[in-house]
Amino acid sequence: MIANPHVASFLDLAEKVNDAGLMRRCYGFYWRRILFWTLSIIGVLIGVALLGDSWWQLIFAVLLGLAMSQLGFISHEAAHQEIFLSRKWNEWTSRVIAGLFIGLSYGWWVDKHGRHHANPNKERSDPDVGSGVFSLTPENTDKRTGLAAKLARYQGWYFLPLLPFEGFSLHFSSVKAILTAPRIRHRWAEILFVGIRLICIPVYLFIVLPFWVALAFIFVQTLVFGLLLGGAFAASHIGMPTVPHDVKLDFLRRQVHMSRNIRGNRVVHFLMGGLQYQVEHHLFPRTPRPNLPALQKLVREHCAHHRIPYSETTLGEAYGIIIRYLNQVGLRNHDPYTCPLVLQYRG
Repeated sequence: MIANPHVASFLDLAEKVNDAGLMRRCYGFYWRRILFWTLSIIGVLIGVALLGDSWWQLIFAVLLGLAMSQLGFISHEAAHQEIFLSRKWNEWTSRVIAGLFIGLSYGWWVDKHGRHHANPNKERSDPDVGSGVFSLTPENTDKRTGLAAKLARYQGWYFLPLLPFEGFSLHFSSVKAILTAPRIRHRWAEILFVGIRLICIPVYLFIVLPFWVALAFIFVQTLVFGLLLGGAFAASHIGMPTVPHDVKLDFLRRQVHMSRNIRGNRVVHFLMGGLQYQVEHHLFPRTPRPNLPALQKLVREHCAHHRIPYSETTLGEAYGIIIRYLNQVGLRNHDPYTCPLVLQYRG
């Protein structure tokens, strides 16, 4: 007998999801997108050579950043075993796309992202809320002193201007991991893939373009990539309740309370790459993207029946919440975003 009613209710929900066929693979959906976006990158690079010396090349830079972000979403889905039944097919699809077309380390990312899924927004467990440029939890804010503490008071206002630079951060972290991390599977394959992407494309650009045009191209492309990919992931969790490291929560409420869905039109859904269904993705991370709208109906009904708060906002509202949250955390204001479950368990 299961003591926690929320554990039992999640098992009931999982059975409904399986019975509805929502875990069924969607090969056509993913093959079309993999083919389209990889050919798009090749087409952009051919277009760069044909256009030659022109500042209109920055349009191609934007398109390349867009294609990279879309392939980033597909790599993310393959890493979650969403595309193929075979684990090896998923792993190598994610590894090749991430390394060869984007310049990111699959081994570094999958370890980091797996720990995030296990404990979203939990201090000392979720690497995405660890101490960095931004202080994302009260615990991290309390550790800051001097200039870092003063800057944290305004961090909400410089979050958006710095967000595009996430692309540079991802590349740097990937290179550092594949060269120095103690446990990276298929390290030499990753070094080859990431090296080809981060060396060959810049060399190609400097060969076919004047120096400053090539430099601007690389800069703009990386900014667009960082903004689109980082922005989609940031909208899903920042500003949701955080959990102290010593609190244990059941899986269902841990995932729902800490995640935020994004509603909007087709353009918003395209830019979010499936992450607009973040609650459903965290509950059933192997669900293919085309099945998420149907899954959302089941999850929303389940949460309403069990009186579990279900968060969904527009993209603009989400970023408004993020800015306010970051500023309040920076001011060492702990109360507004404390998880209600934590208050319940601690009295």
